[in-house]
Amino acid sequence: MEMDFAPVLAQWPMLLQGLMLTFVLTGIAIPLGVLLGIACAWLRLNAGAGVRAVVATYVEIFRNTPFIIQLFFLFFGLPSLGVRMSPESASILAMTLNLGAYACEQIRAGIEATPRGQLEAAQCLALNRWQTFTRVVLPPSLARVWPALTGQIIIVMLGSAVCSQISTEEISYAANLISSRTFRSFESYIVVTLCYLGLAILLRQLLVWAGPRFIFGRHR
Repeated sequence: MEMDFAPVLAQWPMLLQGLMLTFVLTGIAIPLGVLLGIACAWLRLNAGAGVRAVVATYVEIFRNTPFIIQLFFLFFGLPSLGVRMSPESASILAMTLNLGAYACEQIRAGIEATPRGQLEAAQCLALNRWQTFTRVVLPPSLARVWPALTGQIIIVMLGSAVCSQISTEEISYAANLISSRTFRSFESYIVVTLCYLGLAILLRQLLVWAGPRFIFGRHR
């Protein structure tokens, strides 16, 4: 088989547009998902029994069902209840909820590993509950679980490929369209594979660099 990348690369505006949308979807879903995970982890450890049960149910549902089913439920299922979203909004919400469920358990594990002496020191300094959590407990907890959380963020970014199934025009959607137009499927998916590989490497390096500087300070 003779490969010809020229017809595929000639569609670079479509590829670039899909790449940028993938980047935007991920860029919005990551901070929202991590914040949701932090909130859910705190609730699972500090809220009443009823709230803990609700959060635990959410976590178990989203950790034990396929991402594409979650996406289809939000985009195709919710309209029957009168809730309609654009493909992009449904994609961001699905990615956020999925990441939030996994991040919740990872961050909760980091919080539970906090030495008791740090909590006693916070009490001696007369820190209130919120100050203790945000200044004493959370930063080192994030530092402990950051490698695992980084891996989960990469998985969510790669999982955005299935968002093309609801017509979100990200990079895999562009690859499918180019493949159907040029009849160069092999070349199209080689290009999109390299795009995802580049995105994953770039995102991982960004998270490794940003974590110690902006997220958990000097705690490593």
